[in-house]
Amino acid sequence: MIKVIVITLFLALCAVIFPAPAAEVREVMNMVENIHWLGHDTFKIAGEKIIYTDPFKIKKRDTADIILITHEHYDHCSPDDISKIQGKNTIIVSPPDCAVKLSGNIKTVRPGDRIELNGINIEAVPAYNTNKKFHTKDRNWVGYIFTIGGLRIYLAGDTDYTPEMKTFKADIALLPVSGTYVMTAEEAVNAALDIKPKIAIPMHYNSIVGTEKDADRFAEGLKGKIEVKILKEER
Repeated sequence: MIKVIVITLFLALCAVIFPAPAAEVREVMNMVENIHWLGHDTFKIAGEKIIYTDPFKIKKRDTADIILITHEHYDHCSPDDISKIQGKNTIIVSPPDCAVKLSGNIKTVRPGDRIELNGINIEAVPAYNTNKKFHTKDRNWVGYIFTIGGLRIYLAGDTDYTPEMKTFKADIALLPVSGTYVMTAEEAVNAALDIKPKIAIPMHYNSIVGTEKDADRFAEGLKGKIEVKILKEER
């Protein structure tokens, strides 16, 4: 009897110290409910703070706490779109070549930089092409890994599948899948397998290049390996 009680207590303790993977996935899925895809690489993440990524073709005015800009191409660094969600206290994080196009409270970053803004930890990570010249590594453009509610979210930016991804740790990965300027759906599958997020979300399609078929191929490639959530574009 005593032995049974001890075992029961031990298992209960293990459940607290080492929560089941299913519980972890539920926590991440709850966070996904706060991630709104506005098309292309634009997301609104509503959590401890309102965070926007690469605002492009913004339809509704809003006030962001933090805006993350990955690089200076017009569909990622758009001053007109940024102005629609920029308030007096909004902080913009961007590479230096974007900052010269913008105004307000701007924090410039390069790959490898880490900053904390209003309790949000943000890491700038490399984003570049390996087999094309649209986003060369020497430009020091970035993706971001930022932490909200104890969960790490990786925004890849415009990038190919790179060696650095083996070192990234994220609970949610937002990955481009359209090819042409970024990695293909198949390459994004390899990236996800390296990063090992609990949830992967495709982006960079249905605008300029790429279609829903790219997102579907990405999901199919990860079937039974990593949970994929294809978000509906919100307007």
